[in-house]
Amino acid sequence: MQQANAAGEKKVLRDRLTVSTKAFYSLGTAVDMWGLWLYPAVAFAVFNLYLGVQPWLVGLGLTLIRIWDAITDPIAGWLSDNLRSRHGRRRPFILIAGILSGLMLPTLFLVSPSWVQIEFLGVSVVFWYMMLSTLIYIPIISSFTVPYYSLSAEMTPDYEERTSIMAYRSAAQKISELGNFYALRFTNLAWFLIPGTGQKNTLLGIQVYTVILGIAMAIIAITIFFKTKERYYEKVVLKVNKKISFFSGFGQILKCQPYRQMVVMGGAFTLGTSMVGALGYYATVFYVAGGNKIIGDNWQFWMGVAFMLGGLIGVPLLANLSHRIGKREAAVTACVIGICGYGGSWFLYTPAIQWLQTISSGLMGMAAASLWMLHSSIGADIVDYDELNNGERREGAFTSCASYILKLGNSLGYYISGLILTWSGFTWKLAVQAPQTIFWIRASLAFVPIAGLAIAIIFVLRVPLTKQKIEEIRRNLEARRGTV
Repeated sequence: MQQANAAGEKKVLRDRLTVSTKAFYSLGTAVDMWGLWLYPAVAFAVFNLYLGVQPWLVGLGLTLIRIWDAITDPIAGWLSDNLRSRHGRRRPFILIAGILSGLMLPTLFLVSPSWVQIEFLGVSVVFWYMMLSTLIYIPIISSFTVPYYSLSAEMTPDYEERTSIMAYRSAAQKISELGNFYALRFTNLAWFLIPGTGQKNTLLGIQVYTVILGIAMAIIAITIFFKTKERYYEKVVLKVNKKISFFSGFGQILKCQPYRQMVVMGGAFTLGTSMVGALGYYATVFYVAGGNKIIGDNWQFWMGVAFMLGGLIGVPLLANLSHRIGKREAAVTACVIGICGYGGSWFLYTPAIQWLQTISSGLMGMAAASLWMLHSSIGADIVDYDELNNGERREGAFTSCASYILKLGNSLGYYISGLILTWSGFTWKLAVQAPQTIFWIRASLAFVPIAGLAIAIIFVLRVPLTKQKIEEIRRNLEARRGTV
């Protein structure tokens, strides 16, 4: 690893990480994707289309889950910021919480079809099981994800290398996200077909699938623990004996103007896209596939492949573009690509040529992967900005507070998705939905995200942290406390 140049020099500051370090670190996105995002990806298919729970209830359940998630994240961030151990602040959380979240993943789907008709307080007990199981599970997965993402800001002080780390992580995220798209296709395997009916046991398929993913999650957590290290821990963190206050700490980071702008940018993107995220599946099954769930699930897998490929193509392209024109301008480009992808779904989701929908999905994947890569890279720069002004490294607080806003946007988006389905007249028992139902599903999918992406463009352009500004901040920090 090349040491940073002495403070005060005007040469380009570089501090590169090995490819293996970035690759091992990036594996953790699988734990995040499967532990947090598999559930909402399959919830409507499992609980609504298979078990028959009303869509607005499923949407409400996902909303309450994300709100609880948003509450546990700041606590996890505060705890990891204040932990002092011989293994650092983040890695103990990554190890223990990563193993537990993998082993407990299958419990989220340990329900019985017979429970659907049983009600408690006028609502199916399946809904209450969703609430109870996630009430236990969410704090565990938060204890992995917040320290894991916080660690990315501690791996190098280099402006460009931070984008490289996030590029590796975003690429790995697209690959692991394919596991979420493949989930429903996995349930199409002959093992899960109900004899004599031609129908599939979606619930059993998901139960088996989550066991497989859970084991992989535990192995990944162990790998990250042994293959990464915390660069700032000994040189910076241990020199500060004062504990970071929970409430005043979050109050201070919200006073950081660049941070507020990035939170609004990420929140607008998340709310606008998650609001109709579930509707993409319904548009594929009930419009493109004409109500055939098996065909629709197969296309959902190929949509996932396209989403992954779009991300894998977009990440290096936008990372290279950010080196040339800056992170903010590259983020705007990612938003424009997203507008083309979501807006284009109105034309590309068509039963006449079913594969055209994969083009839309690919553009969505390219936008999402690139935008979150740049969002995280700018976020690491903001931590340096905050350290210069306040003298503390609070990666956990920044990560968890941003996560709070983003997941709140996600939770509202899932709830609105359920409301849109109910309001449009969707009936889960019908293979062929009414024309007006299909219209509102398609219209919401195509046009709502555009508003969120437009807001994201406005706020990312207001962030004042250019490459020159961040390198100046780094020189000042290294003059104050040395290199890491």
